[in-house]
Amino acid sequence: MFKKNRNPEAQNAARPSRKLLARIVISCAALGAGMALIGALIVILAMTLIYPKLPPMDQLTDYHPKMPLRIYTADHVLMGEFGEERRSLVRINKIPDIMKKAVLAIEDDRFYQHSGVDYIGILRAALHNLVSRSSQGASTITQQVARNFFLTSEQTFKRKLYEVLLAWKIEKTLTKDQIFEIYLNQIYLGQRAFGFASAAQVYFGKPLQDITLAEAAMLAGLPKAPSANNPITNPTRAKQRQQYILLRMKQLGYITDQEYETAKNEEIKVKTSRNEFNVHAQYVAEMVRMMVYDQYKDETYTRGLNVYTTITRKDQEAAYQAVRRGVMDYDKRHGYRGPEGYMTIPSTKEAVADAIEDELARYPDSDGISSAVVLEASPQLVRAVLPSGSEISISGNGLSFAASALAPGANAGKQIKRGSIIRIAQDAAGNWNIVQMPQVEAALVSLNPNDGAIKALIGGFDFTQKKFNHVTQAWRQPGSSFKPFIYSASLEKNFAPASIINDSPMSFSGQPGSQNWNPKNFDSRYEGPMTMRRGLMKSKNM
Repeated sequence: MFKKNRNPEAQNAARPSRKLLARIVISCAALGAGMALIGALIVILAMTLIYPKLPPMDQLTDYHPKMPLRIYTADHVLMGEFGEERRSLVRINKIPDIMKKAVLAIEDDRFYQHSGVDYIGILRAALHNLVSRSSQGASTITQQVARNFFLTSEQTFKRKLYEVLLAWKIEKTLTKDQIFEIYLNQIYLGQRAFGFASAAQVYFGKPLQDITLAEAAMLAGLPKAPSANNPITNPTRAKQRQQYILLRMKQLGYITDQEYETAKNEEIKVKTSRNEFNVHAQYVAEMVRMMVYDQYKDETYTRGLNVYTTITRKDQEAAYQAVRRGVMDYDKRHGYRGPEGYMTIPSTKEAVADAIEDELARYPDSDGISSAVVLEASPQLVRAVLPSGSEISISGNGLSFAASALAPGANAGKQIKRGSIIRIAQDAAGNWNIVQMPQVEAALVSLNPNDGAIKALIGGFDFTQKKFNHVTQAWRQPGSSFKPFIYSASLEKNFAPASIINDSPMSFSGQPGSQNWNPKNFDSRYEGPMTMRRGLMKSKNM
């Protein structure tokens, strides 16, 4: 069936090739054996000279991470958090099973089988890196714990050797569950969040115990690249990473096909509001922070203090809405001042989105009041672009407040045109309206008259834009608002509303060498004897 090669030169040429191949195989085997021997000698040397000098495991056996200062309302609602690291310490038995499985699926699925270093994983990663353009790491969860606590991030053979030795020592000192618990609470996950409990609150606004499978998979994608896989700043990358983790969980048998399909198609609602907490109490939280810092100094932000105030969520939210609504209504009555600024929109379509995003970053939102760049403007219709890149249309009643700025003969400085930076907000029906950021400020404080407890405090229109607290920092003369306190005190001194008091000029002697004090009525008019009730009604100083 096959013809023999009768060319002797070809036969002679083939023989050296086979001999050369045999020599190469023998050389590789010898080299492999030699490398294995060298590796064994390195391990023995490291275990003999380096292992005994490794740092003690006290940081892990007595794990006390930096915990932030947390400030709560009287009804236990978190309204402020201050610290170098956002973290909520959660024990391993309180962490949802789906969260643990999602992390294991993507970070170290053989965690409970290996002894700190996954040799099978190293071989698998090496083979993958040979045949693929993308690189794959083989660091175990234990190695990551060693790196986070004891090592730098430099990529050197020495550091890797120390990492392996530390991983072995950690595995000898702690149980698998203890190591996993430390990892789940210590790892950095973006947005200043450390640990998955804190990340669940930051990204989804809910406790870790309440997250769904889809949310758990998205959180599990953060350790490798917290910035690149951040669902707030990079939702597309975060979604891709989440889909891959869900697939891995299915392949490993952690979830069923039905659970995979449900989670894959679940719509994730990421928390994007600038107010990180469930109550608008930034001014109160800052007041408490300053008071605590006066006592504890820098330990304020690391020792995990919890402060409970007399503020109630219901009263605080009512006060916040009242101030916002009152200021906006007052500002609206004084008319539209015009756009906040102008920009030149690039002529090329590719450059428009980036230019608008960069420009609007200078005009941050204010709880429902968003900035936008106008693309087209007329008395009947305004088209604009939001910071997210979405286009909106405003018409009808939504234009009424800014009608003067849309008229053909509008003043050039107040005119809304292409490139204008305007403010917009949605009404109860979901329609967009042109509004403006108020230039006035307001404050509100509500006290319990029985014990003086503060039930609500609003220091200004928007804490993120102006941190000046108009309740505690804006010193003002109380004026006539102080009179009810004086009149109330008089009732305790046996005066009555019908008591007669003489409204006439008075003079009080000062210290020697100083002038007399001569209080006056505001209008310098005096009406003689009158009832105390009438004096209060007419706001008499005398």
